[in-house]
Amino acid sequence: SGVSTENPGEFSFFGSPTSVELDEKLAARLELIKGATTYRPFDWQFLIEGVGDVNSVWFNERVVEPDVRDGTSRTLADVRLEQAFLEVHLADLSANYDFISMKAGRQPFNSDFRSLIFQDTNQGVRFFGTANSARYQYNLLYFYQAEKDVVSTLNTFGLRDQQIIVGNLYIQDFFFNGWTNEFSFHYDYDQGAKAGFVYDRLGFLVRPTPIGDPVPHNVQAWYLGWASEGHIGRINVSHAFYQALGKDQFNNIAGQATDINAQLAFLELSLDSDWLRYQTSVYFTSGDSDPRDSTANGFDTIQDNPKVAGGEFSWWNRQSIRITDRGGAGLNQRLSLVPDLRSNKFLGQVNFVNPGLLLLNAGASAEVTPTATLIGNANYIQFVDTAPLETILGQRNISNEAGIDLSLGVEYRPFLNNNIIVKGFGALFQPLDGFREIYSGQTLWQLGTEITLVY
Repeated sequence: SGVSTENPGEFSFFGSPTSVELDEKLAARLELIKGATTYRPFDWQFLIEGVGDVNSVWFNERVVEPDVRDGTSRTLADVRLEQAFLEVHLADLSANYDFISMKAGRQPFNSDFRSLIFQDTNQGVRFFGTANSARYQYNLLYFYQAEKDVVSTLNTFGLRDQQIIVGNLYIQDFFFNGWTNEFSFHYDYDQGAKAGFVYDRLGFLVRPTPIGDPVPHNVQAWYLGWASEGHIGRINVSHAFYQALGKDQFNNIAGQATDINAQLAFLELSLDSDWLRYQTSVYFTSGDSDPRDSTANGFDTIQDNPKVAGGEFSWWNRQSIRITDRGGAGLNQRLSLVPDLRSNKFLGQVNFVNPGLLLLNAGASAEVTPTATLIGNANYIQFVDTAPLETILGQRNISNEAGIDLSLGVEYRPFLNNNIIVKGFGALFQPLDGFREIYSGQTLWQLGTEITLVY
């Protein structure tokens, strides 16, 4: 933030803001399956996967660790057991092979179509299956979260003292043929008071978030949701609405216990015209207009990875901007849209005292060839209520306008499968008044590539 910059004369807020990150993951997987899977689920499956990670970053400023003497770059390596589960087919429920199965161990799970609330690989038990000739699909999941490594985001063998329960039901052809709806319940019980003060691998305090009055505390939040994906006639329709309720034992910003009452709403409409798809969408999370009262109205997710409005190609979605110095709290989190003011999406606790977000999107995707897709998006972003930002920064009259996010990405699959996937992307973020008043008005940008190879 312009304090103790690497070189003299760097007066802008971000100092010299350029950074480079290289992240390489190598996974080895052993999978054993028993059963004839042409018409019915397999009898059982055992899977184990180890992942190695090498992560290198180079900054122009001294921000890699809390101690500025540690320089401007780092390289860290990690090897973790990421998945290890046994899946068992419990019973067939009809002549059409409607079934119920159970999966126990470390396993991946995504709780909705666009990963708006919870997506993770973690440890627990999941019951799932189908009914009515597979028109209905259902999941009941219990996770006791493992702690993540802050650099690799892989699972460790430490316990997170966080329990998550998810139940959902998918109904195909709901009101309209080709329109699938989901009704869900999420429960997040984070026992932060039990864990006390938790520091990550680099030495940053991650629980409680070092903002306001950092007191270790428990959070209980539950989410009632309705989402959809599919088409109504020629129009492709995707939507989501979530109501969050619960109790925060002691919110750092409010300085007291708070009752949670917050909402998320999302709607995307798109139209296909030959090899082009045109889309428009709106994404909204409620904000807290009175951060010092006992009601928390700013929506936060458990651990999202939203595939909306440009997804991972978007600057706002891919970058995390800190709002307090030396780690601290983030205005937003990497691969998340919500300005939740928490320390870290993987290690920090949910925070429902935040400014909320309104995002308006227009975009298009083009199937340039059978193997290459071009994706472009333009987003207008604003805060719903800046009172939480004004409170933590001691700054009055911050504008609601955040910025304009323009992104362009290409996805190339040379063999029309997932064995080789090459992605390239670029994005620009032009700050508007609210972002300028917090940080600076300089145009921010990113360029990146992601290559996935599977054998």
